[in-house]
Amino acid sequence: MNTGLPPAGAMDLVLDVRGLMPPEPLERVLDALATLPPSKRLLMVIDREPRPLYGILRQNGFLHACTVRSDTAFEILIWKGSDPSV
Repeated sequence: MNTGLPPAGAMDLVLDVRGLMPPEPLERVLDALATLPPSKRLLMVIDREPRPLYGILRQNGFLHACTVRSDTAFEILIWKGSDPSV
């Protein structure tokens, strides 16, 4: 989990990709991030941890925070930023 989490915004984008087969969840999140305004965040809900996504995010200047919900879904909060520790 990365630090430097931006404040929550009422207009954050939620992308629920549970039940989709790879690589569709990755494709959908990358498409959404391509048009995400710098002041907004993307909340991806997925039924497995998207480990390959983390390196792609880092390479493209995005930060993320991962939370496992009680229903075992993963919530990946993604935002544009810079963190010298990553």
